[in-house]
This record gives sequence, structure tokens and C-alpha cells, in this order.
Amino acid sequence: MRRRRAEARVTLPDPKYNNVLVAKFVNTVMLKGKKTKAEKIVYGALDIAKEKIKKEPLEIFDTALDNARPLLELKPRRIGGATYQVPIEVRKSRGTDIAMRWIRDFARNRKGKPMREKLAMELMDAYKNEGSVIKKREDTHRMAEANKAFAHLKW
Repeated sequence: MRRRRAEARVTLPDPKYNNVLVAKFVNTVMLKGKKTKAEKIVYGALDIAKEKIKKEPLEIFDTALDNARPLLELKPRRIGGATYQVPIEVRKSRGTDIAMRWIRDFARNRKGKPMREKLAMELMDAYKNEGSVIKKREDTHRMAEANKAFAHLKW
């Protein structure tokens, strides 16, 4: 190995729920450093989800993340002029980050509502194990399964 590993930064828990994952999600949703706006969006989405599902917001959030987290992903690996899609197991922390990004992106792509409502819808769909995020995870798993023949090429 040529260089040292980057040190993992410590994320402080968020002020409302005192939860590190919620703080990371706020940072994921944030645009152009506007953290207060991102917090309002995330907290608003969790409140909407709480009213609709009638469960604790943290329970909804954690379950949605667990349901959306991929277990396998594909990494391109170049061998002798050909590029193979090699299935690789995902670490839990990376899987959580990917799930947060997917939830954020699919919420942004929904049309015609304020962001907090779109985010709430996406979280509720993931909580119920349905919707675009779950479809994306299933597609990723299906692709990894299809390329299982190249699993021996991982490094």
C-alpha cells in the first residue's frame, strides 16, 4: 500500500433525535452548505411519516434504511482488455450511505410537491418495503446474481 488510510471523521449526533444516522442523512440531503434548511426538510419528513404511519420517527427511519440497504454491488474490473462487472459484498456503513443517497435522489426526482413531503413518501415506501428505492436495491442484487460467474475475479 502506498499511502495511509484516511481517518474516518466523527459525525456528531443531530440535536432533535440525538442520532448519528439522522445527522448523516441531514448532511446527505444538504445542498450548498445550507444545513438548517436540510434539517427542516428531514425533520419535517420524519414528522409527516410519523403522522401517517403512527410509529416513532426513528423506528420508521431505521427500518427504511435497513430495507433499502444493498448487500451486494457491482464493481467494474478490467482484465486483459475486457471489463467485467464483479459482484462484491457491501460493508454495512457503505450500504447505509448508498441507501441514504438512493432515498434522497428518488425523493428529488419526484414531481410536484415540497421536498419534505417527497422525502416522507420515499421513507414510508422504503419502510413498507416498496417503491423505487427497493426496486433499485432488487435490481442491483439481480445484476450481482447474474454476474456471479465473475466473483472469482474480485481482489
